[in-house]
Amino acid sequence: QVQFVESGGGSVQPGVSLRLSCAVPGFDLRGYAVGWFRQAPGKEREGVSCIGSSDGSTSYSDTVKGRFTISRDNAKNMVFLEMNSLKPEDTAEYYCAANLLRSTCTAVIRSYEYSYWGQGTQVTVSS
Repeated sequence: QVQFVESGGGSVQPGVSLRLSCAVPGFDLRGYAVGWFRQAPGKEREGVSCIGSSDGSTSYSDTVKGRFTISRDNAKNMVFLEMNSLKPEDTAEYYCAANLLRSTCTAVIRSYEYSYWGQGTQVTVSS
């Protein structure tokens, strides 16, 4: 099965920045919106951000808007998530996935619309 490969996570102090990367070997993501999600222990998977295939559209959850920035490089077949001003509540396993049903983003990022989940990358924010 095709899987996205997430990397760039780590254990950091509050206020630190991290840049997550999402690679998609063997799958051409052109034409698809791509989303970032996170899941903390005991909590449901949360849609964090989405980026459209080529129109520049993006969306963010209220909890990360203004701190996180999503981008993509279609030539490299990769998507990125710049995470600034990290807070302890950002601690979670982060995943990326493709929306096979649309090329643009919706205001609400629904995990069931996305496919090809990877193993995730852990982000831990603590003092």
